[in-house]
Amino acid sequence: MGSSASAPASVRENRTSLPQWVAVGVLTLATFLVVTSEMLPVGVLTPMADGLGIPGGAVGMSLTVTGLVSAVTAPVAPRVLGNLDRRKVLAAAMVVLAIGNAVTAMASDFGLMVVSRVLLGIGIGIVWGIASAVATRLVAPRNIALAVSFAVSGVASASVLGVPLGTFVGNAFGWRLAFGSLSALALVIALAILIALPTLRRPEANISAVEAVPRMSLLRPAVITGLMVVVLLVTAHFAAYTYVRPVLENQTGFSANAIALLLLLYGLFGLAGNFAAGAAAGRRPRLTVLLLAAGITVAIVILARFGTNALAAGAAIALWGAAYGGVSVSAQLWMTTAAADRVEHITGLYVGIFNGSIALGAAVGGLMVENSGILPMLWATCALAFASLLVGLFGPRPTTGPVEEIKLTVR
Repeated sequence: MGSSASAPASVRENRTSLPQWVAVGVLTLATFLVVTSEMLPVGVLTPMADGLGIPGGAVGMSLTVTGLVSAVTAPVAPRVLGNLDRRKVLAAAMVVLAIGNAVTAMASDFGLMVVSRVLLGIGIGIVWGIASAVATRLVAPRNIALAVSFAVSGVASASVLGVPLGTFVGNAFGWRLAFGSLSALALVIALAILIALPTLRRPEANISAVEAVPRMSLLRPAVITGLMVVVLLVTAHFAAYTYVRPVLENQTGFSANAIALLLLLYGLFGLAGNFAAGAAAGRRPRLTVLLLAAGITVAIVILARFGTNALAAGAAIALWGAAYGGVSVSAQLWMTTAAADRVEHITGLYVGIFNGSIALGAAVGGLMVENSGILPMLWATCALAFASLLVGLFGPRPTTGPVEEIKLTVR
């Protein structure tokens, strides 16, 4: 138990075994639950606000709390974990996530909800801080890009199943039951992690790229450019996406269940975008991220300009899902190729910046919705997304070889 996914280094060089893919699958379930827990307030924002007796903007700001806490936790986690078994760390993080969701389900006011979101932020930060790095260590080198795509596909899968299903459950049985269900699932996944994953101590990097980057500071030009793109693009996305329900309610007049179906559409396209972008980013991460940034910009423009038309709104949501679905894996692979000698540390830094941008986006979106309205918020996020495209176009790019040339040995 707990070691079935391990294999000798010589075997890992040639193929990835079924137990190893099962371990990647369990890791994907963990990221799925992490993102569902973080994003579910988007789908149940209106009833959650009514149940707690607070404005919708305040519920949206709960994503800011979670994002800030996870932004601090993610980059710190790899540095303080030392040689602790990553398998046990991930399982413990899922238990923390279960407690956070349970507290959310029992919250009676804004203060208790904030406490629950702090707990969620800790669990999310730990899982995100090491999940992608762990995924690279579970498979043969030639399958690294695919393993990262699977692990990060939890983001898109949460949109496909987690948030829409949680929205349906929230509409039918109440938002508290939706969060309570997530708490129970987190405990199940914690047990699965202990069973399926091997013992994973601190990784050692062995880079065999043609133009290998020497071990050095993480703050390299290509890393800085990538992080700037992430900040602008993710801030733009979450400033708009956090309030997608009131956007669709007020701009297009969709019902609650129709919005849940649109979120499902968003997620289906996001899942497809995740794997398509993962395959492309394995070779050309920068170009892939730029194409995704362009897609998000166009989608939000359509929603802002033609959002009163149901067909146009649906097309915008589908394009938005396809584009954003690939952002996480593509930007992760950008970071991996830009700092191939520091995979676990660059993952933690990237996830911290990513979650900080989620927090910033939710805060910016909330302030604009409350003070300026929905339409100005959408146009402002268009400008941010376009700015991310410009930064990526003119900034330094990663110079190391393909992702599969990065090999990690498991101690």
